[in-house]
Amino acid sequence: MKTTLTLLFLMLSQIGIGQTLISGKVVDESNQPLQGANVFIDGTYDGTSTDAEGNFQFSTTAKGNQVLKITFLTFETLIKPISIENFKAETLVLRESINTLDAVVINAGMLEAGDKSRVSVLKPLDIVTTAGSAGDIVSALLTLPGTQTVGESGRLFVRGGESDETQTFVDGLRVAQPYGASANNVPTRGRFSPFLFSGISFSTGGYSAEYGEALSSVLLLNTIDEPVQEQTDISLMTVGLGLSNTQKWNKSSLSINTAYIDLAPYQLAVPQALDWNRAFQSLSGEAVYRYKFDTGLLKIYTAFDASRFDLNQENINTNIKDRVNLNNNNLYFNAIYKGFLVNNWQLITGVSYGLGKNKIDLNQDFITNEENAFHLKMKVFSKITKRLKVGFGGDYFKTHFDENYIAFQQNQFGSGYDAGIGAFYAEVDYFFSKKFAINVGVRASNNAMLNAFSVSPRASAAYKIDKNNQFSFAYGQFEQAPRADYLKYSNNFENEKTQHYILNYTYTKDASTLRAEVYYKGYNDLVKFDTPTPVFNSNYANSGFGYAKGLDVFWRENGRIKNLEYWISYSFIDTQRDYRNYLQEATPSFVAKHTGSVVTKYWISSLRSQLGLTYTFHSGRPFENPNTEGFLNERTKSFSNLNLGWAYLITPQKILYFSASNLLGTKNVFGYEYANAPDPQGVFQSRAIVPTASRFVFVGFFWTISSDKKTNQLNNL
Repeated sequence: MKTTLTLLFLMLSQIGIGQTLISGKVVDESNQPLQGANVFIDGTYDGTSTDAEGNFQFSTTAKGNQVLKITFLTFETLIKPISIENFKAETLVLRESINTLDAVVINAGMLEAGDKSRVSVLKPLDIVTTAGSAGDIVSALLTLPGTQTVGESGRLFVRGGESDETQTFVDGLRVAQPYGASANNVPTRGRFSPFLFSGISFSTGGYSAEYGEALSSVLLLNTIDEPVQEQTDISLMTVGLGLSNTQKWNKSSLSINTAYIDLAPYQLAVPQALDWNRAFQSLSGEAVYRYKFDTGLLKIYTAFDASRFDLNQENINTNIKDRVNLNNNNLYFNAIYKGFLVNNWQLITGVSYGLGKNKIDLNQDFITNEENAFHLKMKVFSKITKRLKVGFGGDYFKTHFDENYIAFQQNQFGSGYDAGIGAFYAEVDYFFSKKFAINVGVRASNNAMLNAFSVSPRASAAYKIDKNNQFSFAYGQFEQAPRADYLKYSNNFENEKTQHYILNYTYTKDASTLRAEVYYKGYNDLVKFDTPTPVFNSNYANSGFGYAKGLDVFWRENGRIKNLEYWISYSFIDTQRDYRNYLQEATPSFVAKHTGSVVTKYWISSLRSQLGLTYTFHSGRPFENPNTEGFLNERTKSFSNLNLGWAYLITPQKILYFSASNLLGTKNVFGYEYANAPDPQGVFQSRAIVPTASRFVFVGFFWTISSDKKTNQLNNL
């Protein structure tokens, strides 16, 4: 018995001698202890969990070089090579994981809508269910802060910038002609239907180095990567017809959307303040083809639009109306490939082409113009570590523009230009923690036509105070070639330039979002000319300058009141420019100092209906009155507009939709047009520029046919 006990003691002694004690402490980056962290030797069962003070201690029989692992929820796994025999107790620091839902998001100057957005101010549904938008993406965006309601234009004017200072991109490729053709003081619409888009990013400034040639902002439209199901949508409207269809196969899918619009029947029923010879007509269509490879996705998007109208417009200088007979044809195509390369590197490359052709009869004069625009793009990027992402790429823009003007019984005059712009950019995202992140980038471009080379740095940062509150800051320099109205007459220009400074505060909790931004934009090298309008013999110079500064506020809430969601936006802007043919620095005529919108949507279960109301207000805009002293020193009365939208579900897949704009019948005025010369009493006569219709009423029937028997077009209304 004694011999047996001795042997057992020796065996236990040998086991004890063969073990090594591993101990230490686990804390976070603020030196706070982490309780419950798992600490173990990789590949063994030796390990333990930390106590309330973050301490750990365990024994191991492992020898030599090993790997110590520490894991803890919402923190990055720590992998530490150690030597078992030489390991000394130490304090080990875990870093918070940035791949959590509450990680900081850099969002200064960026408003996003989409299922993939980390911080959405809108949902995809909102883009088209906003009362008064009538399915127009741009009209819905005009309810967001930072935009100006310029009703006689229908385009995006952002933070004191003109509409051509905003560039539109589809899947990252530029759209050279994003709006339909129109006449003076007759609003246009965006060319794109929301049917094919899954997400929208709308930058009001300080945007990424990936994009260029935009002084104020970029609008990024992303088509659907993969449709949910096959379906057909039929639309019968008071203004036309629509049909769309989606087909899916094993690795590919195709979506097609077509529409025919004719305002002639509507004009007979609800006369507008337009003297039509032939009311607006258009035939348009879009298609997206998608093919999935093993390591990538190819998307081919194409859109066409053929439109025409013939109208008579009042001319304050004559007793005879001006006749405008316009035919417009537009084609847009892009193809983009997104895929993986090697070692976690990804590639995005594509090409786009835009063709815009106009034939215009202006009284007895004849004008034709044609624009061909190409964009080549390549981008590679990689997540080097969990905290570091790098990307770089290049663009090449090619634009050819020709215009011919044939005056009545006079010679033909031709103008145009051929421009090529090459650009390269690089960008780095780094997360110091899930509370603090930065983005630094630079864009270099060269305009061969202007012989203008530029380097534009961009930077942004965000700091999250807690899970509900964060601050973001963005800075950037931005350049843009002068508009076609100038380039077709001269190439003796420099790029127009601006600098953006943006400070953002964002609060998010449950379904509530508050955004507040202050910004400053400084303009220089803006184009000036010395004639009433830009013409071939104007004297041009890049001597213009200006600034824009202001405050934008956005509040959205969903769920506090059952079935009700709403958002409120407000913008204040102080801006002045000395550009174009201005006599001095002044606030441009398209800018209102105060702008606000209230958008509400309420689901009435008992009536199977969604009721939407949108109210928009802005203070008076400047206009030039030659009968008074000063320059752009008068203001229109304030603008007010209340719109209604009502969607009634006849069945889950059949909807009857009604909308009406300007329910209160407000007599809005956008500005005034003055005669070129005074009358015998020395007074310059004027006429008000007003909406083309005091009220617009729309009725439509929308029918969806799909396998799930419940999908409908409510998200397209």
